[in-house]
Amino acid sequence: MKKRVLSIMLCIAMTATMLVGCGGAGSTETTTDVTETTEEAPATEDAAEAPAEDTAAAELDISEPVTLKWYLHGSTVNDDKAVMEKVNEYLGEKLNVTLQPIWGTWGDFDEGATLAINGGDDVDIYFTCSWTTNEYNSFAKKGAWVRLDDPENNLLEKYGSDIWNGLPEVLKTGAAIDGSDGYGVYGLPGFKDFGTQNTWDINVTLLEKYGYTLDDIKNTDYYGFGEILKTVKEGEGPDFYPLLVEGAVLERMVNNSIIVNGDAGSLNVLSYYIDPTDVSKDLGSKIVNKFATDEYKKFVEKTREYYEAGYIDPGCAIKQTANDLRTSKQLSGSYLIGTQSYALGYEIEASAARGIEVAFVPCTPPYVDKTSTQGALMAISTASKNPERAMAFLNLLNTDPYLMTLLEYGVEGIHYDLNADGLVVFNTAERDNYQPWRNGMGNITLLPPQEGEGKDFFTNVFIPYYESAKAIPAFGYQFDSASVETELATLANVGEEYALALSVGAIDPATALPEFLEKLDAAGINTVLDEANAQLEAYFANAQ
Repeated sequence: MKKRVLSIMLCIAMTATMLVGCGGAGSTETTTDVTETTEEAPATEDAAEAPAEDTAAAELDISEPVTLKWYLHGSTVNDDKAVMEKVNEYLGEKLNVTLQPIWGTWGDFDEGATLAINGGDDVDIYFTCSWTTNEYNSFAKKGAWVRLDDPENNLLEKYGSDIWNGLPEVLKTGAAIDGSDGYGVYGLPGFKDFGTQNTWDINVTLLEKYGYTLDDIKNTDYYGFGEILKTVKEGEGPDFYPLLVEGAVLERMVNNSIIVNGDAGSLNVLSYYIDPTDVSKDLGSKIVNKFATDEYKKFVEKTREYYEAGYIDPGCAIKQTANDLRTSKQLSGSYLIGTQSYALGYEIEASAARGIEVAFVPCTPPYVDKTSTQGALMAISTASKNPERAMAFLNLLNTDPYLMTLLEYGVEGIHYDLNADGLVVFNTAERDNYQPWRNGMGNITLLPPQEGEGKDFFTNVFIPYYESAKAIPAFGYQFDSASVETELATLANVGEEYALALSVGAIDPATALPEFLEKLDAAGINTVLDEANAQLEAYFANAQ
């Protein structure tokens, strides 16, 4: 039987001061009506062209011009010329800065960003989070990030107070970690979806073509998808793969396992579990080796069955290209059921981008843990020669609706237009060449809402939705891996050989799973589990 971690309630304090412009995230709501509108008008370019004086940057010396390099994630950007001309004209006036974005994609970011950091490249700002290879906690300990609240040079206080003072407390708490310069803040959290919610990504257009409805998905689970997958596979042909999966996410969706903050990157050696009907329910408080559970065995056996039936593309097992394959299949609508870490309102953007009707069916309610609050941050590199200007840029970006909208959505009249209600309608041809990841830049509440979201999307939908998210039991728990770094490195190598392939069905679990478990034992997984559980017990004891 699976041992699971106790959940506790977290009261999330949201600050209305962040809503300096009516916004619309490119994220998604599965249960709330996002089409409701109010009379309040959204922020527009004209309204944002003359923002209030930037108090946090008032004492900054901007006499010398500076170029800032900014490494982003999740981008589909082929042409940024029109955008960057306007961005750099604006930043030149405000901060004497020229911005050079590096548009990392879902497929190349992990390798590219890690190589840049380890090579000491002159990149000033990196996207980081709890789930990339340049993982926020581990790279803070390695000395890759500037401590933003360093008592000897408090960049947040000097040049970032506008955005920091307006962030929800839960995000500020999540950003505080142990790093190379002590306990503090090493990255600026993005004000985005900060509750985790994994969902089934449904191509409704294709589903209905074969006589099914969303209720057929909602009224079953992963183990009951077989008939639907078989019907669509037979109808669409041998080269069509109806189940589009991201291996690690798929396993968490099916088994309700949760990433432990501070764990070993992509392998997720440490796991604890939630009740999918109530994440705050007490189910125990022990971290386990999920690969050795009966639930994992059942999961990989079913996934292998789906793989052998031709439901899962073999390309999903190739780590280097799996994310790009998944993005391509999503954008072309070449799937039936996919996996998606949910962001409120995303079905609107996804439907428009893919040219199909997209819906998301949640596996759990949204929940909050330290990992989810570290879902997207901007860290200033210790290799940066201009950390002060980098902090001032991040402060401006996250408080200025004009700048955020320009970088996120592009140029009005080229990449998008505003309809009669002031809602964003994208121009497909140009938008296809300029699509940054909306949740990967920062404060999405500054954005004007998209068509279908409603003028008061953030106030009436977004904030209440995430306020309703319950906390997992050890919200503030962060594993300190210092004493088991050798074991974690060895375990990561073992995981590279087996974990992804098992989780997408590409290898036979009858032989591969016992081999995997044997190698995990030999690599010291029990030593890591013992250390993690000792720390977890201490966390709960101190929390009482």
